[in-house]
Amino acid sequence: MFSHLSAFRTIAVSVMFISSTLPALAGEKVWDNELRRFLKDDDFKYEEFMTEEEALKAVLPKSQRVRKELLQLTAEKKELIEQRIGWKFPEDSFELYIGQTGDKVDGYAMVHHTIGKYKPMTYMVGVDANGTCTDVELLVFRDAKGSEVRTKRFNSQYDGKTVTDPIRINKDIINISGATMSVRSMSAGVKRVLVLLDEFYLKPAGRGSDAVGSRKGNKGFFASIFDN
Repeated sequence: MFSHLSAFRTIAVSVMFISSTLPALAGEKVWDNELRRFLKDDDFKYEEFMTEEEALKAVLPKSQRVRKELLQLTAEKKELIEQRIGWKFPEDSFELYIGQTGDKVDGYAMVHHTIGKYKPMTYMVGVDANGTCTDVELLVFRDAKGSEVRTKRFNSQYDGKTVTDPIRINKDIINISGATMSVRSMSAGVKRVLVLLDEFYLKPAGRGSDAVGSRKGNKGFFASIFDN
């Protein structure tokens, strides 16, 4: 069912402003405080765990077909999303996969490229039709350390998260020692995917975060507390 999908390809790298500064690597020596020396080329790993097509099969396993759409952000929409997630990003468009069975949407999948400690990692975020994260799969890791974010023991923490969750270290995500920047990067990326889907798909369908908040408000204080 995925025969129409292209093989894994390189997509332009997203640079996230997770930390105040990120060292430039091209032609410059990079000092690592933990190793207490300058990094060498062989300190960096290149580990490819999945192709994009393989990740789609894992994230949208039951869909009869998968189609791709381009999310194009206006300046106003981009500013709104940046305000909601709390950081700025350079991209103004994103590719989104939509899994369908008949006319029913099963879920969504989006590939993200975000900076770990020094270099970008590539991963796919799966979200169901109601805006709940269902899966995160690491496709390619390029950094010196932090690839532990690929393990199910770690990334299963994102399962069940929605746009209303913090998705932050020391809030609702447990850190991995020695992989803090990778954890922060992936967490921020998952949050961005959930906000993008909320703005572009769930809100227009009346199922977004604004509708949930409105329903709770209409029920009153005690009703919202005891709502199942």
